[in-house]
Amino acid sequence: MNNPEDDNKKKFILCALVIISLILIIRLFYIQVIDDSYKNTANNNVLRYEVQFPARGLIFDRNGKLIVGNRTVYDLLVVPLELKAFDTLEFCAIFNISPAYCKTLLDDVHRRRKRIGYQAAVFMKQVPAETYGVFQEKAYKYPGFYVQARTLRNYPRNIAGNLLGYVTETDKKILEKNPYYKMGDYIGRTGIEERYEDALRGEKGVNIYVRDVNNRIRASYEDGAHDEAAVSGKNIVCTIDSDLQEYSEHLMRNKVGSLVAIEPATGEILAFVSSPGIDPSLLVGINRNFQALQQNALTPLFNRAAMSPYPPGSVFKLANGLIGLQEKTLTPNTRYGCAMGYKIGRGVACHAHPSPTNLRQSIQMSCNAYYCYAFRNIIDNPKYHDVEEAFLKWREYVESFGFGKKLGTDIPNEQPGLLPSVRTYDRIHGKDRWKSLSIISLAIGQGEIGATPLHLANFAATIANRGYYYTPHVVRNVVGSNTDTAYTTRHYTGVDTAHFGVIVDGMYLAVNGGAGSTAGRSKIADIDLCGKTGTAQNPHGANHSVFICFAPRDNPTIAIVAYLENAGWGGSWAAPIASLMTEKYINGEVLRDDLEADIVSKDFIKDRKLK
Repeated sequence: MNNPEDDNKKKFILCALVIISLILIIRLFYIQVIDDSYKNTANNNVLRYEVQFPARGLIFDRNGKLIVGNRTVYDLLVVPLELKAFDTLEFCAIFNISPAYCKTLLDDVHRRRKRIGYQAAVFMKQVPAETYGVFQEKAYKYPGFYVQARTLRNYPRNIAGNLLGYVTETDKKILEKNPYYKMGDYIGRTGIEERYEDALRGEKGVNIYVRDVNNRIRASYEDGAHDEAAVSGKNIVCTIDSDLQEYSEHLMRNKVGSLVAIEPATGEILAFVSSPGIDPSLLVGINRNFQALQQNALTPLFNRAAMSPYPPGSVFKLANGLIGLQEKTLTPNTRYGCAMGYKIGRGVACHAHPSPTNLRQSIQMSCNAYYCYAFRNIIDNPKYHDVEEAFLKWREYVESFGFGKKLGTDIPNEQPGLLPSVRTYDRIHGKDRWKSLSIISLAIGQGEIGATPLHLANFAATIANRGYYYTPHVVRNVVGSNTDTAYTTRHYTGVDTAHFGVIVDGMYLAVNGGAGSTAGRSKIADIDLCGKTGTAQNPHGANHSVFICFAPRDNPTIAIVAYLENAGWGGSWAAPIASLMTEKYINGEVLRDDLEADIVSKDFIKDRKLK
């Protein structure tokens, strides 16, 4: 007779066995099908993956001269489970490191030993080619160590650092945003390197090898069926003239500010200087110099040319002159007197010059009073319902010149500048409590307006073209890719082309008109240079020196802005610098040796420190 208690025990044991079996089956299914971590661990111990890093694309100037190349360095890799005892003193001598530092590296490898397994980890980065050659001769003494080729940037000429950008290792933020990159990969930062990273970086490849039971490489995995060849990055042809760029940087030595030169017919940037700037070779490799550059009081890493919204000063008078002509509140023959300034309200001071002046002469002599009258006539125009409506129309014209907005260039971190709105003045003066006299500083490019040197160079190109511009850009083409149509579209201003002639006449007189001309120091004997000076008031120190110009007068090939911080009169320093750049670009050489020597020898950085 069956004992019920025995039957219950049998059932309990049977159920327990079934449950345990189900748990084991589910666990095995999870391990083999769902969770691939064990498979990966097994693969890590059987397969070896060797990443093939592509050569980064090269960068050439507009004339085919190489300005950014590559050089080969080597990362020393280690496979922890293959390490054996070795002569550390000889090893340290090869790589010029101390035994203590070597021990630190080895301790780190030991801590990661199980996690890394038979895969290779970076032991030492960016070993020079000479050191690599010595190590290769003795590599047999150091089992577990391997070498992997990498490329670093090389600069035949150390120019245009702020424009080109630099290449550095990826950090945690980049890895979180972009799954393409892995720890230790390189990526472009700032400038062309950042903007065209996807084209320049290429595509990584991989070779997979199988190990035998003794952990030796036996053969390619599945005869290389899963290998992927690295694809080199695409080359880039930029718009910069490297000779002009180098010369422009030479002129800006020991000065703070910017130079930007544009080809008006295309919008291509010929030279782009932010001074003091960075020597691109200092940021190659592990970037030991980055912190020092970051802490430099003169902020060489800051791209003034595209990011600093300066007051445009008197060069902005040209915009108000054009708007007045379009609005019919001004004619070329309109004359206003000047008694050392505009005397209404708090007044606007001016320098001594012949008076009264017409429009052309007002540009030639840069009369402040003339543009105070002209600006007030624009804002108080009776055809508009009130000051606010007229101001909005004025602002619309100003925006059409590219001010107060990003131009859409391919330079990263471009800033829109500053352009006041109705809300700006409602906040400052109160709703319906401001008039044309309240905002009179806008007449001469002061007050609540700010423009980057890039904006001002584009403005010069717009006048050179008599009313339109192409979006400024620094890359002509990515080899093997289509040209971006955004850079081949004309952007017309709100001012009719017919009105630009008189402005050009005034700019020509400012350089070539003799007595009273503010830019006489910039005159070039055989080139019809047209320009406009500016002396921008600076509440934080000495005034800024500004000059925009283009040449030749007809069918111009170059438009330039020179903006020098704390350098005083526009005609004294900014104008001759832009003039020398023009001569260099058009004639291929500079014959005014005395002027060049005077410019190069001037040290505004030292002067500023002394003050």
